[in-house]
Amino acid sequence: MANANPFDQLTLDELRRRTSMKWRTHPADVLPLWVAEMDVAPAPPVVTAVCDAVARGDTGYPAGTGYAEALRDFAVRRWGWHGIAVERTRLVPDVMLGAVEVLRLVTRPGGAVVVNCPVYPPFYAFVEHMDRRVVEAPLDRAGRLDLGALETAFASATRGGPAAYLLCNPHNPTGVAHTREELTAVAALAGRYGVRVVADEIHAPLVLPGARFTPYLDVPGGEAGFSLMSASKAFNLPGLKCAVAIAGAEAADDLARMPEEVGHGPSHLGALAHTAALREGDDWLDAVLAGLDANRRLLGDLLAAHLPAVGWIRSEATFLAWLDCTALGRDAPGADDSAARGDVAASTGPAAAFLEHGRVAVSAGAAFGTGGAGHVRLNFATSTAVLTRAVERMGEVAANGLPAERPHA
Repeated sequence: MANANPFDQLTLDELRRRTSMKWRTHPADVLPLWVAEMDVAPAPPVVTAVCDAVARGDTGYPAGTGYAEALRDFAVRRWGWHGIAVERTRLVPDVMLGAVEVLRLVTRPGGAVVVNCPVYPPFYAFVEHMDRRVVEAPLDRAGRLDLGALETAFASATRGGPAAYLLCNPHNPTGVAHTREELTAVAALAGRYGVRVVADEIHAPLVLPGARFTPYLDVPGGEAGFSLMSASKAFNLPGLKCAVAIAGAEAADDLARMPEEVGHGPSHLGALAHTAALREGDDWLDAVLAGLDANRRLLGDLLAAHLPAVGWIRSEATFLAWLDCTALGRDAPGADDSAARGDVAASTGPAAAFLEHGRVAVSAGAAFGTGGAGHVRLNFATSTAVLTRAVERMGEVAANGLPAERPHA
């Protein structure tokens, strides 16, 4: 059926045969709505590309600019953006590793990288691992960019030398799609303080009806920035690693300094799969976006029925919902931050209660930095049956009262 929700094509038994992190981290009785993997059948062009490559033994090292060319053409079709110049791109292993390599180009050890918290946990882990320090610029109460907080963070970050801003566009976990006006203001601030912007735009193809994706490099002043893009989130290909680093017109010389060996890390099969997805996967992606829109509406109805005290800013993009559980009675400031550099539920907090007592795995908010305690991130890219049962279980846990916080060891 052409209009069927693609997330309802696979049964729970079929999904449990998968051996990826989402389906192997927790016991079989747990409904996993945590890590960013979608419960959907793959795009046929991707299956064909990978199977054909393996059949002919085309399993060597990546070569050429086919992926960047496919991304350029995809950007024109989907966003009306003509700003990707293939000569200003580099193939990188994945978005986060690519971001790290770009940050190395524009900051020094001990330098500062600004992030908007709460934010994707690897923003902290990867930045700190590369010997840079994180400066937080909290989002506002609506989950949007707070330009005042950002200016304060930029002023602080640049006191110690060259600084960068790792922008999440669209934002993970809040699902906000930054507007052209917001990003233009960001670029103006970055120019005023000399901060280099590195935009993680991995969720760009997953902007849902009612919102629009604006590439950071397409706004005035964005020419000195960088973007990291990939088909991995939109086409459910995180295990086929490959991404593209894109330099703005004024950042080309910086990207040219990226060490040649960085290009040894991407997967050739990944490049082939992503290229096929971007070139031939529009119909599949449109069906996925329609399914996510339907699931987003369903999630809103389910929360109203089973978790009415839980706050939610309706996601504009991604397949992630950021749920404020602080009204459920568990003291958010006491949430354990020990899991904060990973994406697995913390040992205490609402995520742990939903896992232990409801057998539903969601991501613990404390892992996302300041402002995350008392929250959870839920992945709604699943079947309507799984989503319905999961929220029902979470509602049952909330109705029975969240257990008191366990004391720290």
